[in-house]
Amino acid sequence: MKSRILTVLILLPPAIYLIGWSPEWLFLLAVLATVERGLYEYFHLSRQAGVQSFPAVGYVAGAAICLVQTTAVRRTGELSLIVLVLIILLTAAFALRWTSDLKQYLGAVATTIFGVLYVAFTLSWLLPLRFAEPATGQKWILLLFLVIWAGDICAFFIGRLLGRHLLSPRVSPKKTVEGGVAGLVGSVLIAWAFAHWFWPTADLKMVLPLAALIAVAGQVGDLVESGLKRGANLKDSAALLPGHGGMLDRVDSLLFGVPVLWVTLAIKDLWPW
Repeated sequence: MKSRILTVLILLPPAIYLIGWSPEWLFLLAVLATVERGLYEYFHLSRQAGVQSFPAVGYVAGAAICLVQTTAVRRTGELSLIVLVLIILLTAAFALRWTSDLKQYLGAVATTIFGVLYVAFTLSWLLPLRFAEPATGQKWILLLFLVIWAGDICAFFIGRLLGRHLLSPRVSPKKTVEGGVAGLVGSVLIAWAFAHWFWPTADLKMVLPLAALIAVAGQVGDLVESGLKRGANLKDSAALLPGHGGMLDRVDSLLFGVPVLWVTLAIKDLWPW
C-alpha cells in the first residue's frame, strides 16, 4: 500500500501537467510512449496465453495511428480510419507469409489487429480530443482523467472496506458490487465538483450523464484487462510501477473511457437537449 501511494504522489504532478497544459508535441510523445509500452505488455500477455501474434506490426501500426491522429487535430479523423483499414488488410496479407503453421494464422492475425485496436486506436483519440478545440479540449480531458481516477480510488478503498458481493469472481475475484457502485458515485461527484468550480459554463445535463458513462466504461475496461491477465495466468501485466503493476494496469479504464468520450462528443448534436 505504501509503495502504491508513493508512486501516485510522485507521478501525479507531471501527469496533470501532461494532461492539461503540455504542448502538442509533448502530449504526442506521452501518448506514443504509453501506446508502445501498452502494446509491449499486451503482446507479452498474448505469449503467456499461448497465442501467436506479430508484435513488430503492432508497434509500427500503433505509432502510425498516433501520428496520423495529429492530423485530426486540424482536420477530420477520416485519415486515421483509412490508415486503420490499411493496417488490417496489410496485416492479414503479410501474415500469410509470416505464419509457418496456417493453423495459427487466424489467431495470430486476430490477436495482432485486436491489440492495435484495443491499445493504440483507443488511446490515439486523446490527441484530437485534447487539441482539436484547445479551450474545451483541455477541460474534457481533465474531466476524463478525474472521472477515471476518482472511480478507481473509490472502488478500491470502499471495496476493501465494505465489499461483500463479488462483481465478477471468474474474471476478478477481488472486485465487488459495492466497490463498483462507489466508483460510479465518486466519478459523478468529482465531475459535478469540477464543473461547479472549474468549468461553470459546462452543461451539467451533459457532463454528469457523460461522467457516469465514462465511469461504467472504465469499470468494464478494468474487467476486460483482468480477463486478459487471467487468461495469461498473470496477476499484473508487468512490474513497471511499484504497487500498480504495468502500464496496461494503469490505463485499462482509459482504453474504454476515451472512446466513450470521443463518440459521445462526436454525436452530441444529435442529443435532444
